[in-house]
Amino acid sequence: MKKTLFIFVLFVLSMVSIPKASFAQQIYTVQPGDSLWKIAVRYQVGISEIIQANPQFKNPNLIYPGEKVNIPNYDAIKTVENQVIQIVNQERAKNGLPALAANWELSRVARYKANDMRDKNYFSHTSPTYGDPFTMIKNFGIAYRAAGENIAAGQTSAQEVMRAWMNSSGHRANILSRNYTQIGVGYSKGGTQRYYWVQMFISK
Repeated sequence: MKKTLFIFVLFVLSMVSIPKASFAQQIYTVQPGDSLWKIAVRYQVGISEIIQANPQFKNPNLIYPGEKVNIPNYDAIKTVENQVIQIVNQERAKNGLPALAANWELSRVARYKANDMRDKNYFSHTSPTYGDPFTMIKNFGIAYRAAGENIAAGQTSAQEVMRAWMNSSGHRANILSRNYTQIGVGYSKGGTQRYYWVQMFISK
C-alpha cells in the first residue's frame, strides 16, 4: 500500500454535512441547567453530532431534566489521535520547544477532514467538501492568527505516521514551529489507503 504525505502551511492575520461513521453510543441523563451545547463540551463531541444522534429532539434548544441523550463515542479514535499529540510534544521537548495544547474542537475539524479524504477518495489539502484548511477551520467556528496542516495516508499507527512526518523537512517544520500553540489531530480508518491522518496547527 502506497503511503503518502503532504504539507500545507499559511499564516493568516486576525484571525455542513456530517461524515458517516459507525460509533458506539453512551447515554446521558439531562440535568437541570443542561443544554445540548454544555453536554457536547462535557463529552468533547460536536453539537451537530449529538443532534444527529438524537432525532427524538424536535427542537434541540429545548431539552428537559430526566431526558436521555445519546452521546456518540469516539474514544477509540481519540486514543490514537492523542498518541500522535503525545509524540508531537515529545519531539518538541527534544528540541527545547514548549508543548502544544490539545484542542478538541480542532481535532474534530481534523477528523472531519480525514473522514472526507476517506469517503471522497482524494488526498489533498483542498477538500471538495470544505475547501482549503484555513477556510474549513474558520467555518467550524475556530478563530486563529496562524494555521498549518499536515496530512498523510497509509501509515498504520501513530508511531509510523510521526516517523514519516519527522523524516520530511516540511512536515517536521510544522511540528517544530514556534508559531503554533495548539494542535488537533484527526484519524480515520477505511477507504483505498486504509488509514488517513490529519494534523492541524493554530495559534490564537
